[in-house]
Amino acid sequence: MSNIFREFIQKVGSGSHTSENLTRAEAAMAMKMMLLAEATPAQIGAFLIAHRIKRPTGEELAGMLDAYNELGPKLQPISQPVIVLGIPYDGRTRTAPINIITALLLAAAGQPVIMHGGDRYPTKYGLPLIEIWQGLGVDWTNFPLDKIQQVFEKTGIGFIHTPTHFPLTQALWEYRDQLGKRPPLATMELIWCPYTGDAHIIAGFVHPPTESMFQVALELLQVKKYTFVKGLEGSCDLPRDRTAIIGFSSSKTQELERLHLAPREYGFTSKNVPLGTRAELIQDMQSVLAGDESEFMQTALWNGGFYLWHSGICPDIQAGITKARELFSSGLVAAKLRELIW
Repeated sequence: MSNIFREFIQKVGSGSHTSENLTRAEAAMAMKMMLLAEATPAQIGAFLIAHRIKRPTGEELAGMLDAYNELGPKLQPISQPVIVLGIPYDGRTRTAPINIITALLLAAAGQPVIMHGGDRYPTKYGLPLIEIWQGLGVDWTNFPLDKIQQVFEKTGIGFIHTPTHFPLTQALWEYRDQLGKRPPLATMELIWCPYTGDAHIIAGFVHPPTESMFQVALELLQVKKYTFVKGLEGSCDLPRDRTAIIGFSSSKTQELERLHLAPREYGFTSKNVPLGTRAELIQDMQSVLAGDESEFMQTALWNGGFYLWHSGICPDIQAGITKARELFSSGLVAAKLRELIW
């Protein structure tokens, strides 16, 4: 048993009136002790559930990310600006994800992208990114980190599979299943950046208070460019059934700039594509890559148009939609996927 870790439990687990927040240094130490199994299983479980009940602060998330940055894998800088997409680790269960198509589109347009994720995790056990990539013919679990770096430099796309490239995290995911709740680690990982260069962090969220936690943590980490998307199932995917709510860092003030984007104003119907089987999703993705018109293509164009504009490739969203359609119909996005199949 660790007496130091017991003190952290006492601070966060003393109840609504007397519990205290951890400092950034304390949160970093607590995270390292959990990753390195220096705390006992009983202590780790107690801490995770107590911390969830208390709710994390931005400073605590920054400290946890300090530990991830010290112990976790990192891709090395390239000469271009990079986008890091933060997407929930327990996968999708209701709506078809478009983010991998978005990443391929951005890379085909010259905007490098890094993604990261694990396997099917509690509490949703939804469809994870790694299984979709595998269905498209790319198995990132076969690549060691130095190979990921080579692929990233060549193609503009990198993927960190946490069980393979950051195995210290694996034991902690067992606690999610046993506790039946997502611990604050799940929130923290949405803004984790497995890259040593300057990056534009794009993270999805569900609950509005998450935005302020993200912003505080990233400012403490001196990340200056970030975007938060109230997306489908907490992802970075823009919805079609409601107005998309987006906040992003401002170069002029410390306040978030705010966008409210209505799909119908850009000619899109208010319908999200439901998630069927993985095989059906892969077939729909292959259809988009072939340039075929479909409901899923509408989702791809809506998301692609926004991200091509937001990354500075196109002057406005409508131009981004036009550019996305051109990239799909020309076969350049499909060619980008073929570059990844070794």
